[in-house]
Amino acid sequence: MEELHDESLFSSYIKAHHLQNVFHQNLMSHVTLWRYEQGELICSKGDKREYMYLLVKGKLKIFTTTKEGKTFILCFKNPLEAIGDIEYVQQTDMVNTVEAVTEVHMLRISHQALMHDAKDDPHVLTFLLKGITNKFYTKSNDLSFHLLYPVEVRLASYLLSVLTDDDTTRPRPLRLTDAASLIGTSYRHINRVIQQFREKGLIERRRGKITIRDRKGLLEIAEHNIYE
Repeated sequence: MEELHDESLFSSYIKAHHLQNVFHQNLMSHVTLWRYEQGELICSKGDKREYMYLLVKGKLKIFTTTKEGKTFILCFKNPLEAIGDIEYVQQTDMVNTVEAVTEVHMLRISHQALMHDAKDDPHVLTFLLKGITNKFYTKSNDLSFHLLYPVEVRLASYLLSVLTDDDTTRPRPLRLTDAASLIGTSYRHINRVIQQFREKGLIERRRGKITIRDRKGLLEIAEHNIYE
């Protein structure tokens, strides 16, 4: 994790996502740009709430853990996505753990600055409302997807989500237990479908690593990438 002091890059993200219409000048002075490497944690479940983050580049994985230590992936996120917005509104500790799937760039602003400078700002409140309601809308769609679509469709969607465009052509280790937890099926069933995909030439699996060989074929099975 490192702070990026690149004013040109910072400005390009602000303009690309129209955030100049959300944060007024005083509040913008509290916004900083940070880079996280692939696999690095942005925050962990139970952390004290301190910041709201805005994903402006890359992909995130959001997951939670049980008291028994089991991990359950909840979703993957692309820009523009807010992290810590619900915790700011509810004044609670971080609900989930967030990990960088790729290198990511995040805008960061403290909850303290939001509370001090934007507690009643209609632009910020509208932005938060849209973001939070979108999370619930997406969650509703995810539930319908789990109920209505077979494991083959859900697994194809998962593979397209977790394997980015940059690494679909090279092997990457994947934890099938993670896939099973997100998709809502057994590890054994996932293994069977992986084998079917391999036999169809859609993927290659070797030494625990998976490579996508036919992205178009997986897209046809997935119909749409529900986990992003």
